[in-house]
Amino acid sequence: MSGHSHWAGIKHKKALVDAKRGKLWSKLSKAIIVAAKMGGGDPDANLRLRYAIDDAKAVSLPKDNIQRAIKKGTGELDGGNLEEVVYEGYGAGGVAILCEVLTDNRNRTAPEIRKIFELADGKLGSTGCVAWMFDSKGLFLIPTDRTNEDTLMEVALEAGADDVTVQGENFEVTCDPSRYQEVTKALADASIEPEVKEITRIPANTVDLDADTARKVLKLMERLDDHDDVQNVSSNFNIPDDVMAEIGEA
Repeated sequence: MSGHSHWAGIKHKKALVDAKRGKLWSKLSKAIIVAAKMGGGDPDANLRLRYAIDDAKAVSLPKDNIQRAIKKGTGELDGGNLEEVVYEGYGAGGVAILCEVLTDNRNRTAPEIRKIFELADGKLGSTGCVAWMFDSKGLFLIPTDRTNEDTLMEVALEAGADDVTVQGENFEVTCDPSRYQEVTKALADASIEPEVKEITRIPANTVDLDADTARKVLKLMERLDDHDDVQNVSSNFNIPDDVMAEIGEA
């Protein structure tokens, strides 16, 4: 299974735990702050803000928290001094890792991210070293027991999706980010509920991993995702079905 699909599933399960700890709420609040800072506080006029609010509502972030984050972004409240940084590097086996961060202190965050890479047999690289391998895409993972392939293809492709494939026990739908809202609405209108829906970075090509390397790469992905400043982690690894069964992550 390709890295973006497998990691998206693992991250979804982690989010349930992270939400209980409040960690996910903090990350989503940061996403709202930056979206409002860049495009204003009106979600009807700021698509990025609308997506951030939708993600926040999906994990029950309180309305007051959402409004407070918007006001921080627009400057009505203090605390909106965040900047976007993308860290790039390599994990075990030479897999490409791309880490999207929101931080109020780059000098603190950079060495922390570098240490996480090094502890998992990885290495932080220079700007641009792996970003060229990825395209920004809307991604939807839908369990195969929630619909059938013909129905899903008709709904998704008519809404502007690029592709519908089967990845293990899920259908994977991808689209250009500009069509994300249309595909989201079309799936909702057809009563097809994705388990995962997000705008993420998908690699053009993947690297197959053996069991030992897969464990190291997944540990690196998890440690990066656990960092308070990290918003999204992408990679180009591929874990074959037999390897997933061996490492117990299937």
